[in-house]
Amino acid sequence: MRRTIAVVTTSRADYSHLYWPMHDLCAHPEVDLKVIVLGSHLSPEFGMTVDEIVKDGFAIASRIECLLSSDTDVGMAKTIGLATLSLADVLGAMRPDLLLLIADRYEMLAPAAVALALRIPIAHIEGGEISEGAIDDAVRNALTKMSHIHFTSTYGARARVIAMGEEEWRVHRAGAPSLDHLKRQTLFSRSDLERRLGVNLAQPTLLVAYHPVTILRDTTVEADALFEALASLDGQILFCYPNADAGSRLLIERTREFLHHRGTGQVFTNMDALTYWSLLRQVEALAGNSSSGIMETASFALPTVNIGMRQQGRERPRNVLYAAPNADSIRHAIMKARSPAFRASLEGMTNPYGEGTAARKIVDVLTKVTLDSTLLVKHAPEAKL
Repeated sequence: MRRTIAVVTTSRADYSHLYWPMHDLCAHPEVDLKVIVLGSHLSPEFGMTVDEIVKDGFAIASRIECLLSSDTDVGMAKTIGLATLSLADVLGAMRPDLLLLIADRYEMLAPAAVALALRIPIAHIEGGEISEGAIDDAVRNALTKMSHIHFTSTYGARARVIAMGEEEWRVHRAGAPSLDHLKRQTLFSRSDLERRLGVNLAQPTLLVAYHPVTILRDTTVEADALFEALASLDGQILFCYPNADAGSRLLIERTREFLHHRGTGQVFTNMDALTYWSLLRQVEALAGNSSSGIMETASFALPTVNIGMRQQGRERPRNVLYAAPNADSIRHAIMKARSPAFRASLEGMTNPYGEGTAARKIVDVLTKVTLDSTLLVKHAPEAKL
């Protein structure tokens, strides 16, 4: 019998990671894939990225409107509640054999809680990592304990998941599935990318991917230092939209104001994964506090400046420089990242987050794992007194 596997995607960020697992599950003759879309995917303000999913050929089983037009933590909390109510109906009717979730977005608490109540086994991608400066860290750990199968990006993350009490047979080091894009697709050339984005990449270009620091009550307090540092730099600066978190609208406003006064540069509401990866190959450096700067830029040996506390605790490849959230530290780190000597020092480096084969490993496990009480009943390790 074909097994029904449901996948939940909430934003452009997680979809770029889920694309290849979804692609391979959809193509598998023994899988009935059900794609559930919610959150910022359905928001015109954040690029209506559900259209990208449809364009990629995926049939959408359910669209769940739950993202409040808000810029507060209360709005985030209510979004979880709205998603939970709708998902109870959707998953209650669908009853998939497995539910696949990824990473650490707060919205993912809703499908996990519903699946737990409905006794639907959960498979989780990218557990065991650390990002102490965001609520994502607690969300990720909660999802790990609610899940029954785990796919980690690094060997260190696998060890941490096992240390949390998960049985070893459940925990698989697959690598980050976003890296599959690099192995399985042909990136755009510089000229093609320039036409698609309307930019000139012959000049030195800094890409900025910066998000609210959700562990802080004032989620944008560290952004003051970022914009002060950027104002003193030469060259072209391009921005990616922040995540739909408390404070994101303020960051968007400040970014547009910064670009208006600077007179050059652009902010991109949404970039598909292939365009984003192609841009990483062309820019001089990346700066910000996105997990992409930790997990993905190493595949290009791209100098990266990680700012502030959001990604604190993550395993960092040697292309990543740390900057404290003050203008001098950020400016100094970007200058070092731009230096020929630092770029030369990165030649031959490898990415600890994977080899570009994650989807194959994930699909192999999901299509072969036994679907019985053995999967649902987790056994705790013996306590050492």
